[in-house]
Amino acid sequence: MTEPKTTQLQPMPDDWQRALAVVAHPDDLEYGCSAAIAAWTDAGREVGYVLATRGEAGIDTLEPARCGPLREQEQRASAAVVGVSAVEFLDHRDGTVEYGTALRRDIAAAIRRHRPELVITLNHRDTWGGVAWNTPDHVAVGRATLDAAADAGNRWIFPELQERGLQPWNGVRWVAVAGSGTPTHAVDATAGMERAVHSLLEHRTYIEALTDEDPETYARTFLRGNAEATGERFGGRPAVAFEVFSR
Repeated sequence: MTEPKTTQLQPMPDDWQRALAVVAHPDDLEYGCSAAIAAWTDAGREVGYVLATRGEAGIDTLEPARCGPLREQEQRASAAVVGVSAVEFLDHRDGTVEYGTALRRDIAAAIRRHRPELVITLNHRDTWGGVAWNTPDHVAVGRATLDAAADAGNRWIFPELQERGLQPWNGVRWVAVAGSGTPTHAVDATAGMERAVHSLLEHRTYIEALTDEDPETYARTFLRGNAEATGERFGGRPAVAFEVFSR
């Protein structure tokens, strides 16, 4: 019996200058795609981060009032490791983010502010590869980001944004979804892997609450394992995978 042929991932488009990553929580990007972001900023591209929440409900041993500011601080430090200085928080409540017009409006406003050609988000589907249930925040933010990429360019949707000086931006050419169970493209993670590990390590408070394993061993094993698995579909090179939707 013939073995099924593995579908190879295509290289990500590279004819762009500005990207905006929109996710639900601090650490979402560090678990998903910061090696790719490091490679992009090395190449002189601009990348900004927008987070729907401050992750204030993410650590059981820390009450939200203390946890939110701490995780914001860790996220800013984490972004700096991979060359990102623009980090914004939309202040939706962690754990109860709702898909709807309010979330779409906030993300469309961010897209109009940053005017990216590439928008990045995290898995918006109900499961991770069909074997683990996704969180409502990831689903809501991922779906709203895909919709907001179009909302940002339509002057008749959220006209109040123009009153705030945010003119329509119809320049988003792709939305790339990290953590997808059906990826189509990938970015070589070789050059960015070490910084990706250190970027994840900036979330030390979260990691130490999550596992008893040594944080660096945990981060390195997780990120390298995923990159090497993806590399089997990308010419044997460790890689970060994305499902890319063209616009």
